[in-house]
Amino acid sequence: MFSFSALSTGLKLKPAETIWLETEQFEQLRLSCLVDPALNEAEQWQQYLQAIALCGFEQWLQKRASSHVIDRTQCLNQVGAVYNLKVNEFKLNLIVKEQVLDEIAEIPTAAIEQLDRAAHFYVLLEVSEEQQQVKIRGFLRYDRLRDYCTHLNHGLQNGHYQIPLAVFDPEPNHLLFYCDFLEPAAMPLPASSTVPVAPPETISAPVSIPFESTQIQLRQWLQGVFAEGWQAIDDLFSPQDRLAWSARNLSQGAKRGKLLDLGMQLQEHKTVLLVNVTEAAEQELSVLVQLHPAGKTRYLPSQITLTLLSQAGEKLQEVRSRNQDNYIQLKSFKGQFGIPFKIGVSLGDICLYENFEL
Repeated sequence: MFSFSALSTGLKLKPAETIWLETEQFEQLRLSCLVDPALNEAEQWQQYLQAIALCGFEQWLQKRASSHVIDRTQCLNQVGAVYNLKVNEFKLNLIVKEQVLDEIAEIPTAAIEQLDRAAHFYVLLEVSEEQQQVKIRGFLRYDRLRDYCTHLNHGLQNGHYQIPLAVFDPEPNHLLFYCDFLEPAAMPLPASSTVPVAPPETISAPVSIPFESTQIQLRQWLQGVFAEGWQAIDDLFSPQDRLAWSARNLSQGAKRGKLLDLGMQLQEHKTVLLVNVTEAAEQELSVLVQLHPAGKTRYLPSQITLTLLSQAGEKLQEVRSRNQDNYIQLKSFKGQFGIPFKIGVSLGDICLYENFEL
């Protein structure tokens, strides 16, 4: 996850969507055949929580997406997940936890790899029996989850992938958008029992957020592998400018810049997005992002904005240039391998975004 201590103190995260259930619903579920008496006490409790989650999530769907066809006839409530809930022609798996305090979701390998278990979407639900509520903590598309799992080095424990909560899209409305505007064929499920490796470039962005689809793999920068369009500092600046850059950027690691075309015809203003990546700890990177004027221009345009956003488009940091600023930068931030984020540069009605993955 991102190190929020390095982000703005005014950060406010969107609260999880909450579904409230009635006492009678809990009593009925306790007696339901979804809870298998042959299981041990811990497994039976987990299946009970999953039955609650299915009931709550179906209730939310009926309220928020009444025009969608919801089919639970093929659902399998097995320890680890509720499989095969259908919304229109999309398959959903429900990953259920009693608490998400550790910010980790455990997804069974079978939920991703087996033909009869893989789903188009994986929805993370948190159940509180005491408070009689179910919270939607986020969801993941199958192709994004598959790609993340293929890059995990130490994320498999006891037959479960350990997926950070920060990887999930926290906005449940995006799930409804996908069901409205995509076809299941856009996210083909596995045709064999193994997970096919897909390059990050094949990951498409959420329909509701107009970002570029290509994700820049920052971990590869430390191995000397750079995405197209990202140039060495020496190729972007004059010797004097390079000296100024070096003086205020003492960290090691990989540094690259990209010339941005915002379509500006304002006194020939051009900008360069600079990104510095360093190893912060095992499985963790530190990132510094700056925006500089390019060419012979000494100062950035006034009111140009540099923004850090989450995968779901939630604003985490923002800085805006003043008169005669020769550069602006975001506060450095840290994150675990595989965490996606976005950097936006905007001026007036013109916006440009770059997708990254740690």
